[in-house]
Amino acid sequence: MPQKTTIYHGSRSVIKKPVFGEGNPRNDYGLGFYCTQEIGLAKEWACTEESSGYANQYELDLAGLSVMHLSGADYNILNWLAVLLDNRTFRISNDIAAEGKTYFLDEFLPDINAYDVLTGYRANDSYFSFANAFLNNALSLGQLEKAMYFGKLGEQTVLKSRKSFEQIRFTRFDSADHEIYYPMKSARDREARNAYRKERGRDRAADSVYLMDILRGEWNSDDERIRRNIPE
Repeated sequence: MPQKTTIYHGSRSVIKKPVFGEGNPRNDYGLGFYCTQEIGLAKEWACTEESSGYANQYELDLAGLSVMHLSGADYNILNWLAVLLDNRTFRISNDIAAEGKTYFLDEFLPDINAYDVLTGYRANDSYFSFANAFLNNALSLGQLEKAMYFGKLGEQTVLKSRKSFEQIRFTRFDSADHEIYYPMKSARDREARNAYRKERGRDRAADSVYLMDILRGEWNSDDERIRRNIPE
């Protein structure tokens, strides 16, 4: 990112001054102010089927801020999964899933709270299904990677620290008409769900890696068997 960057926050309201400490702590990356660098995505996120919203535009000054690029080449898909496990509520349906959750938190969880700003994949409800299926040993690591790397999730920019909130400046807002942007949001969701069903229906390849294989092989975050994230 350059020193100053433009980001957007989709909301039902115009938010001129984001407040540190407010929000939902069960979001993908915990408590923070969630934005995107794509105004179209912000408009989609702002709308419900019944209601329109706003894409709030901000200038974020990154000078002096530490930024974690969770979807960058320094990390892998299991780091991302561990962060989700630490923040969102997963369906733990068996002992393997419970063991997997504990293992990923021990071996793959990066300290995101040591950073002022975080960028990374967004796990909407559709793509969250992929992560949940992998944890329950129903989806392979390759299928999970395919969903994350080549799916149209979009990336989030999340302000985590008080310092980052002090360096964001509201510049304007654009209206988001739900009759335009909710169908786009729904189409994105349908595409993700169709991809999920298609991947779930594929035959298991002989060399596919599943949760049980990772546990048995005692994989860790620096393991050469895990490929790094693919840069955009």
